[in-house]
Amino acid sequence: MKKFIAAAAATFTMAASTMAMAESHGVTVGVSWSNFQEERWKTDEAAIKAALEAAGASYISADAQASAAKQLTDIEALITQGADALIILAMDKDAIGPAIDQADAEGIPVVGYDRLIEDDRTFYLTFDNKGVGRIIAETVTAAQPEGNFAIIKGDKGDPNALFLLEGMMEVIGDDVESGKIKIVGEAFTDGWKPDNAQKNMEQILTANNNNVDAVLAENDGMAGGVIAALEAQGLNVPVGGQDGDHAALNRVARGTQTVSVWKDSRQLGAAAADIAVALAGGTAMSDIEGAVKWSGGEKGVEMNAIFLAPTPVTKDNINVVIDAGHIAKDKVCAGAMDGVAGC
Repeated sequence: MKKFIAAAAATFTMAASTMAMAESHGVTVGVSWSNFQEERWKTDEAAIKAALEAAGASYISADAQASAAKQLTDIEALITQGADALIILAMDKDAIGPAIDQADAEGIPVVGYDRLIEDDRTFYLTFDNKGVGRIIAETVTAAQPEGNFAIIKGDKGDPNALFLLEGMMEVIGDDVESGKIKIVGEAFTDGWKPDNAQKNMEQILTANNNNVDAVLAENDGMAGGVIAALEAQGLNVPVGGQDGDHAALNRVARGTQTVSVWKDSRQLGAAAADIAVALAGGTAMSDIEGAVKWSGGEKGVEMNAIFLAPTPVTKDNINVVIDAGHIAKDKVCAGAMDGVAGC
């Protein structure tokens, strides 16, 4: 099934772009960002804007600034401004409900972007987040197969935090049960914020007298906070993260972060724009090229979805992100240790 999903996703963008060009003139797509201050969303936005412009559609947006309440008023404003379709990066999976109701009442289709909105009136577009969790855990345990592990989870209101954790536990669960790996600290991180992750890690280090051998962090921003806490104690242990943030990729090159799972935001953003335009033009969710039926959420709601394939980036393949134009060689390779591929 995963191979099928990846293949379907790979063929989606070209077909959807052709469809979008035919249907998009005059279409306005509203994008509601949960917390636009994170580095990666700027890359997503640029891709969405470029795809909409190429299709002859317009872009409007709002930043909820990590407030679930503000996001509801933001979406109401986007609808008032004439949005024909919405792309929503939800701050809170449950609090977003009234916005979906309002969009549905107005006949406005919704793309749930990167984070699950478990409602069959939305189209779910994301990367394989359980797969990301598995990759983080596999790469970190390859470097540190046993010992005391900490898990720094994302915001408890975001389903991705649990999907990532499930993927991680698929890898380390048996070793935790056998005692080979001991989880000595585990914490949700409000807003996925690096400073909150740093505080969580500091508390875990204090509680364990710094006896931590590896850390599974659920994104790169939090991995940065974790590494700051570790470095303050003179520690350098395997740490995993995801998003392909530029700072994280440089940490991989310098040897302070083991892996950053790169989810090419340009691919995700372009796909979201094309799906939104197609839906606004009357295409049914089930008729979107590459869509599959999925019901893996907490409530088991069957939805139409596309899952894109992520790429793990380690010191052995940093050339992948350089060659793709995601980051300049001089930026990723600054201070790199010996033997980094591409540096």
